[in-house]
Amino acid sequence: MEDTKFGQGFIKVAVKIGNEIHLRSLRDAFATIMPLYILAGLATLLNNTVFTWIFKGKTLLNVQYWGTTLSNATLNISSLLIATMIGYFLAKNKGFDKPLAAAMVSMATLVVMMPNTVSLIPVGATKAINVTGALSYANMGTGGMFAGIIMGLVATEIFIKISNIKQLQVNLGDQVPPAVGDSFNVLIPVILVLSFFAIISALLFATTGMNLISLITTFIQEPLRGIGTGIVGTLVIYTLANLLWLFGIHFSVIYSSILEPLLIINIVQNTAAYNAGHAIPNIINLSLVQSFALMGGSGSTLCLLAATFLISRNKASRNVSKFALVPGIFNINEPVIFGYPIVYNVATIIPFIVLPSFGIFVAWLTTVLGWMKPMVIQVPWTTPIFLNSFLATGGDWRAPVIQAAVVVLGILFYMPFVKLNDSIAARQVAMEKEEDKAKA
Repeated sequence: MEDTKFGQGFIKVAVKIGNEIHLRSLRDAFATIMPLYILAGLATLLNNTVFTWIFKGKTLLNVQYWGTTLSNATLNISSLLIATMIGYFLAKNKGFDKPLAAAMVSMATLVVMMPNTVSLIPVGATKAINVTGALSYANMGTGGMFAGIIMGLVATEIFIKISNIKQLQVNLGDQVPPAVGDSFNVLIPVILVLSFFAIISALLFATTGMNLISLITTFIQEPLRGIGTGIVGTLVIYTLANLLWLFGIHFSVIYSSILEPLLIINIVQNTAAYNAGHAIPNIINLSLVQSFALMGGSGSTLCLLAATFLISRNKASRNVSKFALVPGIFNINEPVIFGYPIVYNVATIIPFIVLPSFGIFVAWLTTVLGWMKPMVIQVPWTTPIFLNSFLATGGDWRAPVIQAAVVVLGILFYMPFVKLNDSIAARQVAMEKEEDKAKA
């Protein structure tokens, strides 16, 4: 397939998308702040489950204050974090020599676009009041993440272009400390970029009474997430991403650049809603995909290993499976990808592509039907199966049961392809022996 025009064209387009500098910067930014979301998930899980089993009354509230402060430092400043990281990595990936300045400008630009008046509910009150001189978690947190992405990308691009204009650079010479010299070097670009966005913010408020954060959230973020992380969009994007493994290209080229950022937004919104006791908004999210499509790694290859142990007669496949079992338990499957192999192996690529999508669909359907709670906690991707779904759902025992059903079906699905792989391997060995005899 890799030699066909379609295969070559698909590879070329996929690699070009994955290496696109803005998508690569987005991937780097989310990867950097992921530990904060895992910490937020842990704090939320403890606050809403373990602590409630141990403590009561005022003691519980005092203990839960710990988790609340962690949520404030992670989930509730998500848009600031992502804007800052995008500014840094985009500048770095474009070869700009002052990436920290770009990070600073990105964060400041996002704040410039936030409203000066926000609605807040005083402690003990039921109605909101309008206040000034405050930044709202609603804008700084999960609700403003897409605005943070857009502002980080746009502000950084403009800042880099203006900073490269020599006439706008202030050079104080070598007689001042480097940090001071660098600061003055970008002084005029900083002033111009922030002033430009401040004008936009003022015009929006004067003409519509709205701010760019709410506009982006309403007209860009929500429609895009609805399409990209709906069941159809997720299955299509994930399937295309998994197909890349056939050609030896990591599926993150598509998955981490296009789908994963949207899935991350979904899971952090779920965590925030769960922490606040609100209805969970997103069925499909990062934890669902990791729990039901990455069982043993890409392709749910724990099922392949089990099928190999059960029916394979090929010594090489069984030896690779023994070596890959322990890493596979922690969802690390490079030994399978390149040792079994999956790469360039048409015999195994069908279940490798289809099974993860089937797992996503089953998880989505069972959640819709109420057979499993929505996933609300982001757990580390190396968490073993059964434990990951249990923790991600906040302790729903039904999630590992459904996961186990998918594993059993996955093993059965892989079995005929394992037999096919054995037959192909045996035929290849026979052909090699015949060639050796002919040469002799």
